[in-house]
Amino acid sequence: MVAAAPVIEHEESLWVTWSRTQIRQRLAQHARGIDRADEALLRESYHADGTVDYGSLQGTAAEFASAIAVMHVGAPMSSHRTSNIWIKVHGDTAVSESYVMAWVTLPTDGEPQPHLVGGRYLDRHSFKDEVWRMQHRHYVLDWIRQFPPSLLMPIQDALSLSHGCPRGGHYLQDPGNTLLITHASQKKSQLEDDQMNERDRLDQVLSHQAITELGCRYARGVDRGDAEMIMSAFHDDAAIVSGLINGSARDFSEEIGVTIDKTLSCVAHTVTNHWIEVEGDVAVGESYVIAYQNTAGDIPEDVMTGGRYVDRYERRQGVWKISHRTFVLDWTTSSPAKNLMDSGMFEGMTTGCRSQADPVYKLWADAS
Repeated sequence: MVAAAPVIEHEESLWVTWSRTQIRQRLAQHARGIDRADEALLRESYHADGTVDYGSLQGTAAEFASAIAVMHVGAPMSSHRTSNIWIKVHGDTAVSESYVMAWVTLPTDGEPQPHLVGGRYLDRHSFKDEVWRMQHRHYVLDWIRQFPPSLLMPIQDALSLSHGCPRGGHYLQDPGNTLLITHASQKKSQLEDDQMNERDRLDQVLSHQAITELGCRYARGVDRGDAEMIMSAFHDDAAIVSGLINGSARDFSEEIGVTIDKTLSCVAHTVTNHWIEVEGDVAVGESYVIAYQNTAGDIPEDVMTGGRYVDRYERRQGVWKISHRTFVLDWTTSSPAKNLMDSGMFEGMTTGCRSQADPVYKLWADAS
C-alpha cells in the first residue's frame, strides 16, 4: 500500500514558498552590498541586532558592513556568486546554507592578485517587523585558487553608441545603480495595501520565478546559437546594451550568433544572484553572470569575464519578458587555452554544441 501524501494547508505552503523567495532576495542583496561597497545596503540585509562570524571579522552586522565597505573602496571589482541555496523555514525563523564563489583581489602571499574563493554561508534568518532579514551569518571557507594579475579592461571609444558597455564601480559610481534607479522611475503607479495578502505573496513568488527563468532562456539561446530562444526572453520592442551589439533585442538575437561563431569555438554563460524588485506589472533586477569563452585562431585563449545584467521587465498580457537589458562589465581574465575535452576522465563524454543538435533540445522535446 502506498502511503498518502501529507496534507499541507495552502496558506502554510504559500508562506514557506514566499519566505524562501524573500530570503533568496536578501542573499542576493548581501552580495550586492559587498561588491558595490554599499554599507547601507549591506546593513539592510540584517536585522538591527544581526551578527556575523567571518573569522577575523566577528561582531555586529553594523560593524561588519562598515569594515567591508572601507575594505572594498578603491579595490578592484569583486563578485560574490551564491548558488546551491538550501533554505529550511520554520514559522518566523529559518536557516540556510548557500555555496559562494567569490572573485576578489587580495594580497594573500605577496602583492595583490585575483583569487577565486570557494566557501559556504551558514545563515540564520528571522521574520520581524513584517520583513525577512538575516539574523546571523557564519562563513565557512572551503578552497582558494590564485590567478595571474587580471587583464586591463578592454579599451573602448570615449563614446560609442553602437558598441561598448558600462564598467562596474563601487557605490554611487556604479552605473548599475544608476540604471536600476532609471528603470524603477518608469514604474507605473498603483494602489498598494499596507498589509500584504495571500494573493500578493503568490504573485510575487510566481513573478520572481518567471523573471528568473528569462535568464535561463537568454543564456541557452546565446550559448546554443539559437536566435529564436534568445528573442523568447524579450518583448518585441525590447533593447539591449551588450557591448558587442547595442540596439534592438531582435537585431541582437540575429547577429550575436554570427559574431560568436566567427571569433569563438565555445561560449558558456552562468547566471545567478537574481535580485528582483516587482511592483505590479513592472520589475527591475540585477543578476550576476560569468561568461567562459574559448577564442578561435592560431593561439586560442580561455577567457573568463564577470559582470552583471541590469534589467527592466514588463508583464504584458500576463507574460513577463525583458524590456531593456544592459551588461555591466566588472572583471576579465585570460590564459593560454589547453584542450582537455578528450583527456582522462573526460574522454567519451557528451560535449555541448552551438546548434539544436545539443542534447538539451531532445530533453525538452521529450518532456512536451
